[in-house]
This record gives sequence, structure tokens and C-alpha cells, in this order.
Amino acid sequence: MKVSASFLSCQKIIPAIKKLSLTDVDYIHVDFIDGKFVVGKTIPFRKLKQISKVSSKRLDIHLMTNQLTKYIKKFALLNCEYITFHVEVGENIEKYIQTIHDYGIKCGLAINPSTDLEIIKPYLPMVDMVLVMSVVPGYGGQEFMPESVEKVKKLRNYLKEKELDVVVNIDGGITDKTIRDVKPFVDMVVSGSYITNSDDFQDRINRLRG
Repeated sequence: MKVSASFLSCQKIIPAIKKLSLTDVDYIHVDFIDGKFVVGKTIPFRKLKQISKVSSKRLDIHLMTNQLTKYIKKFALLNCEYITFHVEVGENIEKYIQTIHDYGIKCGLAINPSTDLEIIKPYLPMVDMVLVMSVVPGYGGQEFMPESVEKVKKLRNYLKEKELDVVVNIDGGITDKTIRDVKPFVDMVVSGSYITNSDDFQDRINRLRG
């Protein structure tokens, strides 16, 4: 199982990135929040683009914005493997998926806790990853929503039934305890404060992998 480390809850971003770079974490998870699509802690793009200068880790970009054309173009210039946006943008989903693929980047589609899985199903043959939000997006340090377990289980079963090769990822409140219930159904997890609020990042990453 792969681990993507988020730094949304960190006060000092660059020192945290440098420390993560010394671990074997698979990706650095970059949350971009425009303050309109969702309300929460915003980090300007000019600051986020510094990450590629201080770390060689591949980036896992999570866009929480309606200005997708603008920000896909910006983040595509960084060292990213995935760019994920929300199915809740509600329009031009296929266009944005194609735009991300045109840059040679894998596309993820995020789904909020309150959104039914049925909405995302038509796009599953087109994407490389689904990011299931197990908290309301916008803020780090929230508690895991237990109902998310059933959601990733249903998603995994559907992908298996349709023989779709799509990475199942989960984000929000992931710790060494909450991961136990979702681990059978996911390929990847995003974890923020559980890792970055500790003194030993690598130990926390190891605990997540089990």
C-alpha cells in the first residue's frame, strides 16, 4: 500500500517537506484550496511551487477549486504524478480528465463524504484514481468519518465487478487505528497530521503500511 503525506496542518511547510524527503513516503500530497470551492486553509500557488525545488518526491495534487483549467496548467509544470479534482465541480468532467492526461499526468477524481458513489461511476473507465474523502475537505486534523469504510468497500467491489484498474485512495483522519478498517479496500492513503505532528515521520509511515 502506498502512502501520500499531506502537510496542510503544518505551520512551517518547507521544513516539513524537507523532513518528508528523508523518508520513503511514496508521494507528497499537495492540497490546493481556493477558499471558494471549499472554505479552509489556503496556501498560495507561489508557495506550493517551491516544493519541487526542495524535494525530489513525486507530488500528488488535490485541487479544490472551480478554476480547473488555470490550475491544472500551473500544477502540470511541477513534478506531479497525479492531479485530482472533485466530481462535485459538476460540469466538463470529461474535458478536465482529458486535459490532465494530455499533460502526461495521471488523473484522479475526488468524491466528498456527502456525495453518492453513483455520480462518479460514469467516469471510472476514464480515470487512474479515485480519492474518497473521509472528512469534509478544507481543514487538516479532522476525525475520520466511519461511514467511509462502507464507501470504499462498495467502490472496490464495483471496480472489481467491472474489471477496472483504478487506484482507490482515501483522505481524512487516517491514523494507524483508522487504517485498519479501510486497508482491505484501498491501494493508497493520504495522511497528514498523524505523520507531521510526530517527531518521527518514518515511524508513522511504517505504522500505516503495517
